[in-house]
Amino acid sequence: MAYAFIIEPGIYTTFEDEAAQVDKCKEWGLLSGKASKAKTFYYKGNGMNLPCSIVGFVDHLTAVIEFDSGEKHCIHPSYLKEMQASSYAQKIPASSEEAAEQGGAAAEAETEAAQADKEAAETTLAQEADSVAEEERASEAASKADAEPSADSAAEQPITLAEEHAATEPAQAPAPKEPAKGKAKKLPKPELPEDKVKMIATVKEFATVPNHFSDNDDEVVIYEEVSIVEPETVIGDAWSSYSATLKKLELEVGDKLTFEAKVIAKKLTKHPVPYKINNPSKLQKEQPDT
Repeated sequence: MAYAFIIEPGIYTTFEDEAAQVDKCKEWGLLSGKASKAKTFYYKGNGMNLPCSIVGFVDHLTAVIEFDSGEKHCIHPSYLKEMQASSYAQKIPASSEEAAEQGGAAAEAETEAAQADKEAAETTLAQEADSVAEEERASEAASKADAEPSADSAAEQPITLAEEHAATEPAQAPAPKEPAKGKAKKLPKPELPEDKVKMIATVKEFATVPNHFSDNDDEVVIYEEVSIVEPETVIGDAWSSYSATLKKLELEVGDKLTFEAKVIAKKLTKHPVPYKINNPSKLQKEQPDT
């Protein structure tokens, strides 16, 4: 039986053994600290009560569960934990407003799971694109090598009159070679803090990236000259979602911002931007120097 609500995982990590499964469930709060064995969980969303087992994860915020039918579904661990309460299925809202609130919470949890799967898919697509580009470069280099005549084949070529004439001409001094330009040194990768830190960034451009779960693309902001205030650390280019909070600032290219946020290593799809700024808060737009 196929369930309409299924969010199938793209690429996900399976557990090596039951011990790894138990450890992950403890980390999510789905098992007590004293538990030594996995157990059967129940999916109670969409008016159903289905037994399921946790078989892996897409990332820290997305568990992969499997039903008796063999279908796999992405779900937020906290949402699955709520479903295990005996009173979950019997909750009857006292009013239409409460029903809307509960429905909204469930929808939000499902959206978070879908978002996590979307980001995993984007990361996979980016890795595949890099791999294809690398293969194309290797193929091009091989083609050039095949096109160049080998030393043996050159020796077998008959000498033309022009070449014979050139051999009798006095040899000319080779033109002086231009000094090789030094290659730009790559900056070492910064050590990213685990917690929120105060940061400074300048708006470089606005862009959009494909959203595989929506008809509309996601809006993003790309920053340059991004740095952590303390300890002083240069990040370079980074990006973030163009949230409603950011839109209230009416940002323009060149605006300089200070804020508190967590920065992680996450490449922007189809853009050479290696770091992502998560949940910026205490946003302030600095006034331009006069």
